[in-house]
Amino acid sequence: MPKTNYQKILDNIISDITSASPIVVPTLLLHSCCAPCSSYTIEYLSNYFNITILYYNPNIYPEEEFIRRQNEQKEFIQKLKTKNPVKLIETNYEPDTFLNMARGLENLKEGDKRCYKCYKLRMEQTALVAKQKGFDYFTTTLSISPYKNATWINEIGESLEQEYQVKYLYADLKKKNGYKRSIELSHEYDLYRQDYCGCIYSKVEHDKRVSKV
Repeated sequence: MPKTNYQKILDNIISDITSASPIVVPTLLLHSCCAPCSSYTIEYLSNYFNITILYYNPNIYPEEEFIRRQNEQKEFIQKLKTKNPVKLIETNYEPDTFLNMARGLENLKEGDKRCYKCYKLRMEQTALVAKQKGFDYFTTTLSISPYKNATWINEIGESLEQEYQVKYLYADLKKKNGYKRSIELSHEYDLYRQDYCGCIYSKVEHDKRVSKV
């Protein structure tokens, strides 16, 4: 069975937007995990959408890291020039939300079921806020990373679209050299690029690898 081409689906959505007469710029609630992952995503999608970023990441550990990433996100969108406006919804640090979700999955490797549930936790909050605030679409920056499972991410998005009745913007943002461009923008804007995904378990796994070098 051929893999779904999520970039092609996104291309078709954008084509529909830009070919409409008159052109109406839809609103997009974009979950962002960090400024570097959001960099290309915003540069690209802000040409077609009025974006509001939701920085919702209760998985981040420790609190200082959460604050640093959120502040970096805020500063980046203030610097980046975009065709359509970009706003930010900040959130409070709520690590218990993630830890309760991860109970019983603490010893799994990064990329296993705990990560799937973490994607869903953050994307579901995005879908909920998008529904409450009347956004046309919601999506996430997560698929830009080559270390994240884009199929999982888009399958979660599809199920949340049905549950919350708000359109999900399909994407595989690493395509079209998206990940490469995010690295270029990170250097251009001197963005803080963390060396672990974010949660306490990924940090422990990272630290173990480093200690063996």
